[in-house]
Amino acid sequence: MKILIAPNAFKGTLEADEAAKIISDALLEKHPDWETKCLPIADGGDGTCYLLGKALGLEEKEEWVLDALGRSIKGYYYLDQKSQTAFVDVSTVSGIKHLSNPERNPWVASTYGTGQLIQASIKAGANHIVLGLGGSASVDLGLGILAALGFGFLDEKGRAVAMFSDSFMQRIQYIQHPIQSINIRFSCLCDVANTFWGKAGAIPVFGPQKGLPRHEIPVFESSCHRILNLLSKKVRKEIPDQVGFGAAGGIAFGLAHFFELKMERGAQWFFSKVGMPEKVGWADLVITGEGKYDEQSAGGKGSYELLQLCKKLDKPCVLITAGDGFEGSAFHQVMVLPDLDFLSPDFRKKARENLRRSILELTTD
Repeated sequence: MKILIAPNAFKGTLEADEAAKIISDALLEKHPDWETKCLPIADGGDGTCYLLGKALGLEEKEEWVLDALGRSIKGYYYLDQKSQTAFVDVSTVSGIKHLSNPERNPWVASTYGTGQLIQASIKAGANHIVLGLGGSASVDLGLGILAALGFGFLDEKGRAVAMFSDSFMQRIQYIQHPIQSINIRFSCLCDVANTFWGKAGAIPVFGPQKGLPRHEIPVFESSCHRILNLLSKKVRKEIPDQVGFGAAGGIAFGLAHFFELKMERGAQWFFSKVGMPEKVGWADLVITGEGKYDEQSAGGKGSYELLQLCKKLDKPCVLITAGDGFEGSAFHQVMVLPDLDFLSPDFRKKARENLRRSILELTTD
């Protein structure tokens, strides 16, 4: 029997590639004569470009840069020299996963380190940047990236405004282009359909998750309105809000003022690049999973999109998940993982054990 193992990350507990290995090892322990292929998936969320780089066999380039609060951190990107394309995850160095709860503050958090990775990739020959937007710590409209690429942000006296300060966005009065023009384009991968503005926009929905007190939402929105007006005046045109601009604190919204940019639905883009239809066609059974499959999953998450492909190719698809939002989802079988005590110091070990046990209990009838 041929099994394609294609889980998403089990957020907060297991990365997608680790989960895939656990599933494969458990399957072969129970059925040593079966054939397995591991292709961990992503949908624009945290780690998408990492998995793309691994799946495509690309060269990993390491750089020391700054995290979301301006501290030194080792980052990386993947480079495809042939197509002059770099794959960069915002979460690699500008991710919320690097911050403790008390450190989260979107007034301070910046994408500058991600911009440093992009700048390094340009120097290495890239002119197309694939940017995975998931897992960011900031709501800075991509200003940090722009600063790292040479854009200047000045106060009312024409002095550079200090990065990583809680007054950075509020003090900006003028924007300067880099001395040398930058000829790059962006493909931005996301797993959400939120616009930047509106009740379901970046600030009211994701701001509190990144440390913004709810009573500060109006003043933060006002600050972002002012910045976007400055960006529009600089390029002498208004860039309309669109689906996906709410991802990662509006990074794509800011970048779109200066660069050719296209929003991409992460899962479908990922599947096209790794040849997912052919791999599903090879398999007799597909196993996927994610930390919590719920009503948001049908908005473009990896497991849901993989299910749609399996249905199209008439292949059974098994889901491994926690929660109870999978009713009516049409999976061939759902393996429900026990709840975890995230206050326990060994919850990740328990998560690995629960996943392995679920596979040993899997039936394929």
